[in-house]
Amino acid sequence: MNIVVIGAGIVGANVAFRLVEGGAKVTVVEAGRVGDGTSARSFAWTNAHRKTPRAYHDLNIGGMQAHRALRERFPQGGWWHGAGTVEWAAPGEDRDVFNDRVERLRDWGYAAEIIDRARLREIEPDIDPVAVGDAPIGFFPDEGWVDPVLITHTLLREAVRLGATLLTEQGPARLVVRGGKAVGVACAAGEIPADLVVNCTGCWSNSITDEKRLQVPLAPTSGMLAYTAPVAANLRTVVLAAQCHMRADGAGRIVIRQDHYDRTILPGTPVDTALREASELVAIAAQVVPSIGRAKAEAVRIGVRALPADGKPAIGPIGGLAGYYVAVTHSGVTLAPFLGQLITEEILSGKERNELAAFRPDRFHQENAPAAVAWRED
Repeated sequence: MNIVVIGAGIVGANVAFRLVEGGAKVTVVEAGRVGDGTSARSFAWTNAHRKTPRAYHDLNIGGMQAHRALRERFPQGGWWHGAGTVEWAAPGEDRDVFNDRVERLRDWGYAAEIIDRARLREIEPDIDPVAVGDAPIGFFPDEGWVDPVLITHTLLREAVRLGATLLTEQGPARLVVRGGKAVGVACAAGEIPADLVVNCTGCWSNSITDEKRLQVPLAPTSGMLAYTAPVAANLRTVVLAAQCHMRADGAGRIVIRQDHYDRTILPGTPVDTALREASELVAIAAQVVPSIGRAKAEAVRIGVRALPADGKPAIGPIGGLAGYYVAVTHSGVTLAPFLGQLITEEILSGKERNELAAFRPDRFHQENAPAAVAWRED
């Protein structure tokens, strides 16, 4: 089978790698550089933490497990950081709600526990206990973070070694439809024929075609990441502080995010303005990790998250068009390795996977289409 995968981010890389491994002839078409879209601008937290309903939670569990399998298969990859997550309740957050969420996760078989301040000091000694106060603290040891660009590069390099073709700097691709079937894509390299086109372009997925029946209603959101200069702090886990979220990013740097700045900083924000706001965010992080001191933001990245309108993945054929398959989702970093496996099995075997049954994109074009939901970091 001759397959074109559009998009060389973490989702496209996992799909392409699994397809070529399964014997398909694969061409990957990327508008720009490998991993330079949302993948390079993600907080990259791997988790099934606030993922509901249960089917979505389980899909993310599959992603976490698939990440561990990839780490074992490519032990020199260097992208996996799996020390867990610590979180404490925000001021005003109902303690019972926080504790009930941890208990629900435990009931679902998820590694989750309430810990005391002594245990928090063992896990993250650089956190100031004053910043935690008397809030309940959760620890989720199976979570972590990854470097999406390293994963993407490694998998595409392996796919090319197995026979795939990788075309970068192609500009926006367009779906080619003839005789009621998708027959390939048009890009800078010309028209590339295909038996099947898999759209893994995330928040750009609808730019491939003007046909509304082939589009997934999206509600993309912006996200700002602030990167410190190297500082004397050694975070092991993902830290979901009430003040902000942060994790290590290598070479002594810390990457930080907060909902407020996600709402106020947009992709078109001038760099000077974004850096100033990012330095404010670094100062907030220093309230939690005092050894950050008076460090400023050394860099800022602003990205756009792919988010189907109801907040859940949209995976599968769409609009009754033969030869076309869509894979657009939030939580792409967590889900990508598992989606690569599921999508490949559906395409190469022709058998639908039950794990994807609740996430078909045609749900948006039915009479009782799902309503849009407000986004929350997960």
